Amino acid sequence: MKDKEQLRAGLNASPRLKRWLDYLIMNQRDARPRWYIRLLAPLYQHRGSHSKIYGSVRLDTPPYRRFWLGRRSVIESYCCINNAVGDVIIGDHTRIGIHCTVIGPVCIGNHVNLAQGITVTALNHNFDDPEKRIDEQGISTKPVVIGDDVWIGANAVVLPGVTIGSHCVVAAGAVVTKDMEDNTLVAGVPAKMIKKL
Repeated sequence: MKDKEQLRAGLNASPRLKRWLDYLIMNQRDARPRWYIRLLAPLYQHRGSHSKIYGSVRLDTPPYRRFWLGRRSVIESYCCINNAVGDVIIGDHTRIGIHCTVIGPVCIGNHVNLAQGITVTALNHNFDDPEKRIDEQGISTKPVVIGDDVWIGANAVVLPGVTIGSHCVVAAGAVVTKDMEDNTLVAGVPAKMIKKL
């Protein structure tokens, strides 16, 4: 881990080299790793024993960030997992449902169930400067943490910087903008606590 941080510091000190490496690794138009990097993915991704990733999953996981899938965890069809701006860590016995999107940095605990069509994103586009186009203003990230034993209902959205405690339920269609304490049920837009579990 220390070696990776030293490497990152060295690359940050040499912007030209960093841009060149980024060009070799990432297809700038498609915003995903180039085909030859994706071929090498099994060498740098961690997939726990008896875990499964369906063939239609889009894994935008360049090697300079961690992708970790725990034991007996599943990523179902048509999901998009992106760790280009932050690590994606998924615990043991966790299921990412059909058509979910996870954009790091995100840490998902053990025994978590994400239903269909959920977005969990730690990334935001900056838009404060009215003199510049939004796509010129860069991005910002705030890590998302989802505790153990959590169920998130279909089409919910978990926004940057949110921590969801353990043994929580997020109702279908909720938009989670604030932290959730352990043992709570939230619902609505924006999500509000309905009751303690």
